[in-house]
Amino acid sequence: MSRKILAAAFPPTVPVLMGYLSIGMAFGLMLQAVGYGPLWAVFMSVIIYAGSGQYLGCTLLATAAPLPQVAMLTLLLNFRHIFYGLSLLDKFRGTGWRKPYLIFALTDATSALLPSIEPPRGVDPDRFYFAIAMLDHSYWILGSLIGATIGSLIQFDTTGIDFAMTALFVVIAVEQWKAAGKGARKHLPALIGFGCTIASVVVTRMLGSDNMLIPALVAICVLLLTLRGQLEDRGEEERT
Repeated sequence: MSRKILAAAFPPTVPVLMGYLSIGMAFGLMLQAVGYGPLWAVFMSVIIYAGSGQYLGCTLLATAAPLPQVAMLTLLLNFRHIFYGLSLLDKFRGTGWRKPYLIFALTDATSALLPSIEPPRGVDPDRFYFAIAMLDHSYWILGSLIGATIGSLIQFDTTGIDFAMTALFVVIAVEQWKAAGKGARKHLPALIGFGCTIASVVVTRMLGSDNMLIPALVAICVLLLTLRGQLEDRGEEERT
């Protein structure tokens, strides 16, 4: 990876660096608290690399959950990643051997970052997106290692520390809202997401279920695909 590519990719990832160091450390502390040291934290962050999934993994390891339960809960929790990829179909097209890693590294923060940025002039797009994904991944690994190492040296009460992941989601949503500018039309995707989520919570609770995530994601996906033409036309008008 050339210095030019890294120099171009690093500035957009600074917010992710701040967030991933914090929540990565929180994960490392939680994993250490259930009896798994720094090497396990690094291993999980390299192989799994799914923030909320790794947080869940701490609980599953602590309770010695059976593998079928682990598989099902992980699938339900990370099911949203399927929909993240829809917004990046064009960016990932033609990326060649980099594509499998780009798909693997499509976390919440990275999937929020990639659609909103373009490479600087003279920088190869495929290498630029690949560098962003690798940098974000390295931040998470480093945060996990730091947290687990601190946890092995100092005893912490980790109660409530998993809220760090929720806090990161809120920050990402606020930043995207600000970046979209003024006007209800510019915030239409965010409003669709918010509205579908609230509706899913209300409907699933009326039906006596707590599983609101998948219905919300399906509704969001259907609406965004239905309105995709209008959203793309609006984007072209704003650029011209």
